[in-house]
Amino acid sequence: MLIRFTNQLMNYRIDNLQYCNWSRKIFEINRAANLDAVHVTIVYHEDYDELLVEIKKWEKHFNQNSDLIFLGRNFKDIQKAHQENKTAIFFGFQNCSPIEDDINLVEKVHKLGCRFMQLTYNNQSLLATGCYEKIDSGVTNFGKEAIKEMNRVGIVIDMSHSGEKSTLDAIEFSEKPIAITHANPSFWHAAKRNKSNDLLKALGESDGMLGLSLYPHHLKDNTNCSLESFCEMTARTAEIINVINIGIGSDLCLEQNDNVVEWMRNGTWSKSKNFGEGTKNKPGFPKQPEWFEDARGFNNLENGLRKVGFSEDETNGILGNNWFNFYKNI
Repeated sequence: MLIRFTNQLMNYRIDNLQYCNWSRKIFEINRAANLDAVHVTIVYHEDYDELLVEIKKWEKHFNQNSDLIFLGRNFKDIQKAHQENKTAIFFGFQNCSPIEDDINLVEKVHKLGCRFMQLTYNNQSLLATGCYEKIDSGVTNFGKEAIKEMNRVGIVIDMSHSGEKSTLDAIEFSEKPIAITHANPSFWHAAKRNKSNDLLKALGESDGMLGLSLYPHHLKDNTNCSLESFCEMTARTAEIINVINIGIGSDLCLEQNDNVVEWMRNGTWSKSKNFGEGTKNKPGFPKQPEWFEDARGFNNLENGLRKVGFSEDETNGILGNNWFNFYKNI
């Protein structure tokens, strides 16, 4: 098991999952929240060529907002961002589609900046089974090879949208700790995407990381979820897995159009509409809780976590230091 150190000379703020309609305004919000690093989703169902188009868009963001953001490749870039009052951007995929059916593309996407890749997005993929499938057959033969290659080059296996057996398989097959970058425990809210106690225990025992989600469909009482309820859930979760294995992966989707969530849920594989965790009457993006409307809600989280009994070091760990230490081992 890898050793994590909780005592930090500096305290970092890291949001390990956002998928926003990116603009200078949002980059400024993340800086106002003192975020040193953000793991951003750059693809859902896109293939390799379409990934290259998305990377070109990000190159433009970096050029036009160089005073605020830059591409992060390892933990040293988080330190650099902290020193320069900027935000390091780490690329991630919410599906394995960019590697298509070619194991050699794993190394190529790593060279392009990818540091997190989900093996599935809700449905069955070539690598594993998604959490929306009725039967979870686990990680496939291709999945096992992809995990080996991801371990070798330095891409984190992310199982946020995967089924339970597939996730347990990934924990077993991976030589490095995996991550669930954005989900909550199902004991608190029984969404399909949230995770069981047994899975969380296995994640913690393997020194993996859980990023707690602020996306309303993952929250008890949805948009009306209270800060106190969220922080009490965090305290209960820390009784299942060590507090040093807990961070934040807000899943913020700021200023996205509702047609984007339709793309996320359906891609190009379905002619019928899948509403995912939404409903026919409310198919779009849900409203964020008022205490976490954007990343500046990290300040509210800090106060709320302290109120439910977390120490200053534990709170700083959850809000960024734990992810920072995880990044050291990618």
